Amino acid sequence: MSEHLHTLPGDIERTSLSIIAQELADLGLTPAAENEAVVRRVVHATADFDYAKNLRFTPGAVAKGVAALAAGAPIVTDTNMALAGVSKPALARLGGAAFCYMADPAVAAAAKEADTTRAVAAMHHAAAVHPKAVFAVGNAPTALFALCDAMEAGDFRPALIIGVPVGFVNVVESKERLMDLCQKLGVPAIAAMGRKGGSSVAAAICNALVYTAAGQLDPAARGWQG
Repeated sequence: MSEHLHTLPGDIERTSLSIIAQELADLGLTPAAENEAVVRRVVHATADFDYAKNLRFTPGAVAKGVAALAAGAPIVTDTNMALAGVSKPALARLGGAAFCYMADPAVAAAAKEADTTRAVAAMHHAAAVHPKAVFAVGNAPTALFALCDAMEAGDFRPALIIGVPVGFVNVVESKERLMDLCQKLGVPAIAAMGRKGGSSVAAAICNALVYTAAGQLDPAARGWQG
């Protein structure tokens, strides 16, 4: 048994991803090569192979997201939890940064004045400040609706929208609207269709893209042991 016991972080991650790749193959769920890093990292973060079936990608979404991040595009999240999960060292290598405006006093004031949620106000603010960002929504379907409204209302066209809110109210509808609109407008998008998702999934997708852009998919390239 001891030869199978991994204690170094790099070994654990590398072996986990290898197991995931084999089990996806056994289930007949091997993703397209261009989407493989995203699917595997989401399964790694959740231990849930359903994501191999419910993750949806507009054409070239991963490549376009990677290219934007490689050029220094920022990441905007809808929760501080997702923000905390994004690899800041890898993002910094690309000249990028990550932001969340949910706790911003000005956003709170704007939400109160408009009688809306902070998620909506935060997305409107971020769309104005970072119009070419990668937006990652893991919690609030209202945030996805706000991004869709902004795209329909003007020339707001972000680099990529990751739509993976979790829950039971407006969640399915927000993802369906996102994917329909993004395909219509040619905006890259990745979504976890159905009820599943969450901040950890949003962060996992961001990290798959960031690590790809930074050439750090293997943990050894991030300075991890093993």
